[in-house]
Amino acid sequence: MGRTQNAAEDTEAEQGSRPVDIETMRACTRRLLAEDAPVPDPDELDTLTLQLRGHIMLLIPGVEEAAARLPKNDIPRYCALACIGEARGKLNARPRPGHATELAHARRLARVVNALVDHYESLG
Repeated sequence: MGRTQNAAEDTEAEQGSRPVDIETMRACTRRLLAEDAPVPDPDELDTLTLQLRGHIMLLIPGVEEAAARLPKNDIPRYCALACIGEARGKLNARPRPGHATELAHARRLARVVNALVDHYESLG
């Protein structure tokens, strides 16, 4: 058990120390949110949705850690924690089948990624 547990802890530690690639995350969101962005086909949409979910999972701990360093009654802290709650809710949401609803869901994820990146950058 010790070996398996240590491997799991090592994986969690590695994930927490991975650098956040802001440019890649912003590029991913632009593919869905830019005014002139073409509507992705179903396969591309699936890929983008998975990428966005991964970005959210990577950003949440960093934003959480930065917010924890702020005073409890600090407004930026409160806003960042509210954004994290919203992000977790979006991660748990499952769209109904259909390209239009899946596209709308992916766009919501993209907006959450943008908000988390904003908090990540502003909280340092």
